[in-house]
Amino acid sequence: EFPWRKVQRRFFARFAVGVTLVALLLIGIPTVAVGQILGATGLTGTAQPIAALIVLLVVVLAISGTARSARRFAVPFGDLIEATGKVEAGDYTARVTLRRHGFRELRWLTDAFNSMAARLETDEQQRRTLLADVSHELRTPLAVLRGELEAMIDGVHPIDEAHLVAAVDQISMLTKLVEDLRTHALAEGGTLPLHKESTDLSILATEAAGSFDGLAASGDVRLVVTMPPDLPLLEVDPLRIQQVIGNLIANALRYAPRGSAISIVGQATATNVTVSVTDAGPG
Repeated sequence: EFPWRKVQRRFFARFAVGVTLVALLLIGIPTVAVGQILGATGLTGTAQPIAALIVLLVVVLAISGTARSARRFAVPFGDLIEATGKVEAGDYTARVTLRRHGFRELRWLTDAFNSMAARLETDEQQRRTLLADVSHELRTPLAVLRGELEAMIDGVHPIDEAHLVAAVDQISMLTKLVEDLRTHALAEGGTLPLHKESTDLSILATEAAGSFDGLAASGDVRLVVTMPPDLPLLEVDPLRIQQVIGNLIANALRYAPRGSAISIVGQATATNVTVSVTDAGPG
C-alpha cells in the first residue's frame, strides 16, 4: 500500500527546510551587502537608520512573497499526494481541489489527475455492473439446465428428444453469454477485430429482429422494422452491428408490456445513418 501520509509528511518537512534556507539567504545576503555599502559610503546620523529600515522592508516583502509562493506550491502538491494514496488504496472517488490562483503547471497536473480518477471510478462502476449482470444472466440458464437434467435423472422427465433439445438450448444460451463476455473483453482491450464489408442495413435489421420473433410472440409483442428505401450501403462489420441491434432489441423485450410494439427505425442524413430501437416500457 502506498504510504501517502508518510510521503506527505516527508515532503512538507523537506519543503519547510528548503523555504527556511531560502528565507535565511534572503535575510543574510541583503544585510551583509547593505552593511558593506554603509561602511564604504560612511553614512552617518539619521541616514543609517533610514537605510536599515529600507533594507528591513525589502527583506520582509521578499520573505512574504516567498512564503506565499511556497504555500501556493506546497498545499496543492500535498493534496495530490493524499489523493494519490487514496486512489492507490481503491478509493476512486478521491479528487483534488482545483485552485484558481496556483501555479499553471500544478493546475494542469491537478486537472489531469481528476480526469484519471474519474475514468477509474467509471471503469470500476462498469466492472461491478458487468459482474452483477453476468452472474444474473448465467444463473437462469444454469438453473434451468440443472433442473432439466435432474428431472431426467430422477425419472420425472423422460430422456426424449424434446427434453434433450431444451437442455441443449440452455447450453447454447450459456455459450452465447460466454462469447459475449469474450467480445466485451476484446473490445475493452482494443483488440476486437472488425471485418468491414458493404452491408445493406435494412436486411441486417430485419434479420436481427427475425431472430427474436419467437421470444416476441411469447410476450405478445410486435417487432416493427421500418427502413427507408434509399438507405445507402454501409462499410461496417455486419456481425458486430447485428449484435448491437440484437442487444437493443433483447433489452427492449425485457421491459415492453404485453400487446405493445417495438420499433426498429432507420434514418439517413447527409453525414450518417442512425438506427433507433424504441419500446413502450418504463424508463
